[in-house]
Amino acid sequence: MTIALTPGTFDPITRGHLDIISRASTLMDEVIVAVAESTPKHTLFSIEERTELAKQATTHMDNVRVISFDGLLVDFARKMGVSVVVKGLRAITDFEYEFQMNAINQQLDYRLETTFIMSPPEYMYLSSSIVRELAALGGDVSKFVTPEVAEALKFKFSDM
Repeated sequence: MTIALTPGTFDPITRGHLDIISRASTLMDEVIVAVAESTPKHTLFSIEERTELAKQATTHMDNVRVISFDGLLVDFARKMGVSVVVKGLRAITDFEYEFQMNAINQQLDYRLETTFIMSPPEYMYLSSSIVRELAALGGDVSKFVTPEVAEALKFKFSDM
C-alpha cells in the first residue's frame, strides 16, 4: 500500500491545492494532507482553522485524510509510514525551491521519494498569498477557493 504525503501551509487551501490532492488520490492508495504549522511564515489562519478548512475541502475524497504537523517533514513522514511526498509545480521558481527541498529530504531520509504533479494552466498562477491579497482588498475569490474558504476569508477580513 502506497501512502503519500501532500504537505503545505494551506493558508488557505485553494482549488490549485485541491487539484493536486485529487490527482494524487487517483495515483496513491492513501493521501495524507499534511498541514504544516509553519512558524517562519505569519499565517492568516491558525493551524486549527487551516486543518479544518482542508478537511472540509477534501471530504469527498475517500482515500484522503488531513492531519496537522510541526517539525521536520521527514520525521512526520516516517511516523505516518509514508514513502512518497507529492508536490505540485506551477512554474520554474517552484521547481527550484522543491528541487532544493527534495535534496535535503533525501539527505535526511534516502527512502522518502518525491513526486511532482504539474499544475494545469488554470491554476499555474494561483497561490494562497494571491487569494489572501485579493480577499483583503474585497475581491471575489469564489473561483479560486471552496465556498467554506471564501466565507472564512470574508469573516477574517471583516474583523480587520
